[in-house]
Parts: sequence; structure tokens; C-alpha cells
Amino acid sequence: MSVSGLNRIEKKAAFSLASVFGVRMLGLFMILPVFAIYGEQLAGYSPLWLGLAIGAYGLTQALLQIPMGILSDKYGRKPVILAGLVVFLIGSVVAALSTSIYGVVIGRAIQGMGAIASAILALAADLSREEQRPKVMATIGMFIGLSFTLAMILGPIVADAFGLSGLFWFTALLTIIAMILIQFIVPYSVSKAPRGDNVALPKQVVKLIRHPQLARLNAGVFVLHMALTACFVTLPKQFVASGLALENHWQLYLPTLLGSFFLMVPFMIIAMKKQQEKPMFSGAVALLSLALFFLWLLPTGLGSLIFSVVLFFTAFNYLEATMPSILSRIAPLWVKGSVMGIYSTSQFLGAFLGGIIGGFVASRLGEHSIFLVMAFISLIWLMLSFGMQKLKKSKSFSFSTNIHIAERVEEVSELLINMPGIIEATLVQEDTSNNELENNPVVAYLKVDEKNVDLPAIKALLS
Repeated sequence: MSVSGLNRIEKKAAFSLASVFGVRMLGLFMILPVFAIYGEQLAGYSPLWLGLAIGAYGLTQALLQIPMGILSDKYGRKPVILAGLVVFLIGSVVAALSTSIYGVVIGRAIQGMGAIASAILALAADLSREEQRPKVMATIGMFIGLSFTLAMILGPIVADAFGLSGLFWFTALLTIIAMILIQFIVPYSVSKAPRGDNVALPKQVVKLIRHPQLARLNAGVFVLHMALTACFVTLPKQFVASGLALENHWQLYLPTLLGSFFLMVPFMIIAMKKQQEKPMFSGAVALLSLALFFLWLLPTGLGSLIFSVVLFFTAFNYLEATMPSILSRIAPLWVKGSVMGIYSTSQFLGAFLGGIIGGFVASRLGEHSIFLVMAFISLIWLMLSFGMQKLKKSKSFSFSTNIHIAERVEEVSELLINMPGIIEATLVQEDTSNNELENNPVVAYLKVDEKNVDLPAIKALLS
């Protein structure tokens, strides 16, 4: 029985799911530093269609995150993730074969239809105990940040060697790697909660959207990714103006993102160990607002830009890592995929609108004003964060079991959830390369009410 520290399955789940997320995002990010140049070679090119080619992915992602989350609640996380990756692969091939900007727009839109972020986050929540979940989500967030940095380096290299189509073929190859990881590396799980509807019907989705605590998190991730996208409308130009050549921008992104990740770790430790999640969360939103304000206020120099960007990504990485964890603790297990779908929809809508708002503000008020506008929007989020409730305290355990027959997994999970004091029960099979359990034991993750749970009875059942 274990209550502290990431266990072997949680470590495997964290790094395998983070790798899937990172590999997929790498394929998407690589287009950013090169498409404005290489897109001019496509038939039918215009600035409007160029913007649509970049934004089409975010729009279809936003539209389909909720349906994909609902499907993952009904049919399981892995089948939905694999289906989404197949769709993403088809979109990559369509874009690779296209000789016109219109075909690339269609390909990017199809890529976005493989909307698996909500299912991956829900699976990460399924495979981790509540106390360890922030570490798992932080690992995913770190890999996304690293994929962004790596994309800034690889994008121009791949495009220079193989052209724009080669970039999409490389994305297709990365997608196949992600499919292999999901099928053979990511642990398999069966989750149970007290009886509820298996599928979030339209009325239930509306109820989840209106949920006061969930709505604050959805609004937060919307603002967070709006600010990120809007800032990158002008940040690269700010770096160039301060004397950093475009081909050397990776030299700033790499240490900045890594440094901000290590800076956020102490805040996460304080939040988890000292039960200070709410004040640390609001503090991170305040730091984000301050960083945006500094980007607007301080003189445009490389030193001041680096200082402000480090503050920005420290806050960004902390919030990106902790919000899915908080969300998963609030969401009922039987609609967790639906809740993550709403959350991911908000995230991609924020990214989609951030580019539009950033361009609008730049054209009307000047590019530097983007930072001030985003700072004020972040302050509105800060005020909303003050209304967050303190999370209810529960305890999570992991138990080894003597289950050696696959059919017993579903049966035992049903028995567990009907025992007193058990809030959620997840049975995890570490090795998914085959269905044999003889040398592949099942581990039980239990979220319990310590006042009512009967731990000896649970041990007896699992043994």
C-alpha cells in the first residue's frame, strides 16, 4: 500500500502520456516559424488564407473537444485517443499532398478534428492518485513546453531540407509514433465511481459549463492561452528589434522555458505540502498579469524582455500544470472526459481568438499595446480566482492485487465502488502489450473518505 510519491505506474503514465502530447504538439508547432515564408509558394496564397491555415486547426479542435471527451467517457480513453490520432494522421497526409493553400487549410482543419487533448488529460487523471496528479500534469506541461522549443529549432531545418510538404510528412511520422506509445506503452485502466449517467447529455453539459468552480477554470485557461497566442503576434519582432536574430531565438526560448519550469517547482511544493493551493493559484495569476504589464512598461531591451518572459512562463507553466489537476479533482469520474472536453474547448478557443485579438489590437493601437490589453484581461481572471473554493480533502491509496484473470478486473472494480467510504476506484494494468495478467499484476487506485472506509476489508477483497 502506498500513499506518497509517484509509483511505478504513475511514472510510466506521466512520461508516456507526456510523450504522446509532446510528439503531437511538436508536429503542430513546427509550422509556426516557417509557414509565413513557405506558404507564399502555394497556389492561391493570400494573408487571409495564411491566417486560416494556421487558425483552422484551433477552431476544429475547440468544436470537437467536448464530443471527444463525452465519447471517451462512454467508450474508454484509449480507443478515442487512437481514433483521434488516425484522423490527425489523415489531416497531415492531406496537407502534405496539397499544392494549394486551400488544401493545406482543409488538411489543418482535419488535423484539428483529431481532438484528443481532453481524453489524454482524463486518462492522466485516471492513472494517477489525487495527491500525485499535479506532478503528472506538470510533466505533461513540461513536455509541451519542450516540444515548443524543439519545434522552433526543427521547423526551419526540416522545411529547408524537405520543403513544406516534408514538414507535414514528418508530422505524420510523429503521429504514428504517438499511436504506438498509446497502444503499447500507456497503462490500461478501468475506472468506477458511484452510479451516474455514463454519457453527459446536452442538459448535463450545460450544467457542467455553468458549474461555478469549473467555469472559473475554463475561463482561466481561455485567458491563459489567449494571452500566449496574442503575445506571440509581436514577441518575435520584439526580440529582433532588441538585437536577437531570428535564427537565434531558440537560444532564448530553451533556457527561458527550462528556467521557468524549475522556478515553478517550489510553488507547486508549497501548494501541495502546505495545503495552500488557492492562494498559490491566485498568486500565479497575479504574476502573469505583472509579467504582461512589465512587457508593456519596461524599455524594449533584451535584458528586460528576458526578465519579463521568464516571469510570464513561470506563471504560465504553473497554471498549465495545476489547472487540469484541480479540474480532475472537482469533476465527477463518470463525466471526467466531458469536463476535460469543455476545458480543452476553452483552451483552443482562447488560442484561436488570441491571434485575432492580437492582430486587431496591433493594427489599431500598435503592437506594444497587446501586452497592456492582455494584462487587463488577466486582472479580470485574477478577480474571478478569488471566488474559488478550497478543495475538499480526501485520501488516495494504491494497493497491489492478486488479480490474474482479465475478466475479474471489471467485476472487482464494481465490488470496490459499492464498498463504504470509496469515492473512486481505478484498476490499472501496467503492461498493455498483451492481455496476460499472470506476470503483469493489476494495481488498484482508490480515492476514499477516511472516516468511513474499511481498509482491512479492501485488502481482503484485493488479495
